[in-house]
Amino acid sequence: MHKSAQSLVAASLVFCAAAGLTAPLSAQANDAAALDSLRVALKKYQDPVAAIRDGYFSTLGCVTIAQAGGPGEMPYKPGSMGVHFLNMQMVSATPDPAHPPVLLYEPQGDKLVLVGAEWFVPLMTGVKQRPSLLGHPLQGPMAGHEPLMSADMSHYDLHVWLFKENPAGMFEPTNTNVKCTGYSYTFTEHPPKLVAEPKP
Repeated sequence: MHKSAQSLVAASLVFCAAAGLTAPLSAQANDAAALDSLRVALKKYQDPVAAIRDGYFSTLGCVTIAQAGGPGEMPYKPGSMGVHFLNMQMVSATPDPAHPPVLLYEPQGDKLVLVGAEWFVPLMTGVKQRPSLLGHPLQGPMAGHEPLMSADMSHYDLHVWLFKENPAGMFEPTNTNVKCTGYSYTFTEHPPKLVAEPKP
């Protein structure tokens, strides 16, 4: 091959490699920026009273998962999810990345401390395919989390631990760093069963 042709091929390979790296890195940067914006937007809800004023209401129980999910169940790892504050006005078949319907709080002494957020998409909204947010597909669909939720509340969801590190990963549903210890309304739940995907 002529030297000029070799140079052209080499340059093309470098360009393609760079282009291949740039796309995911750019997407990661966008997702990181979105997470930073979300932290800023949700900071006011570090006061749970502010969350209630804006339409979030506590489901009371601090949810913990004692054992890993088995066949036909959500593949949860042992850990906790904390106390869920739900805003039904934000529940939709098309979740808004800037407005999570659920806020996650950890009981710490006599306070509730904001540790994360969750997008919750019930199948009854008419969702036809698995939603994705921040580069992550929502998990499920799964049955409702008994006893705090009816089992027939089949849904997708996605947790994001914005304010407390999760050793298993920011988007894992359970967090071993979140504790329900000493909280009066602690519910130890079993991983919910997986349900059929909705038909498009």
